[in-house]
Amino acid sequence: MQYTDEQIQKMLELKESIIDKMTKHQEELDFLQKNLDVLDVVLKGSSFTKASSLPRSIKSDMEKPMEEKINAESKDKKEEPESIQIKKNKDGEVIANAFVTPKKISIILNEGMGLTDEIPPLRSFFIERIIGEMKKIDSTDVKNGKIDESSVIDCIINKNGPTIREIIIKNYREKERLDEIINTATWSLTRMLENSVK
Repeated sequence: MQYTDEQIQKMLELKESIIDKMTKHQEELDFLQKNLDVLDVVLKGSSFTKASSLPRSIKSDMEKPMEEKINAESKDKKEEPESIQIKKNKDGEVIANAFVTPKKISIILNEGMGLTDEIPPLRSFFIERIIGEMKKIDSTDVKNGKIDESSVIDCIINKNGPTIREIIIKNYREKERLDEIINTATWSLTRMLENSVK
């Protein structure tokens, strides 16, 4: 079947329109999936079983033999930090970089972000809810002799004047916690940027 130039032009326009809509829907799906992931992490974090009965994948420092401790410390010194890009949920723009070592996560915000620790939901959600819950679990583990006091998770915010330069999380200790921290930090920073322009 032969098509006229006009029909071909209309089909090309229709094709472009379909691709454009597919791209927009894919971005929306990605955004929704990321939010679902964050909600899963939060719901998992607030469940009773996680706090009380999940097995610990990391032995406490007190349980490790001295030779193992020395080997682990020398490995830490040599080990290069792993870099993870933190991207805005909606458009994928890189807003920070997380540098991960076995001892800490250092989230360094991009220049000119202008975010302060007063902008929600940093304190209410990320620090008090996510890190706070992990701290509670660690405190219980200290009481039960599972970990040492010095191994309790901690969060430090470094600033340039009023603006946040870096968020440091020490003693995360577990891969599950690393994933939870990166996911919820991504969501929190994205929401902070949205709230800062309102």
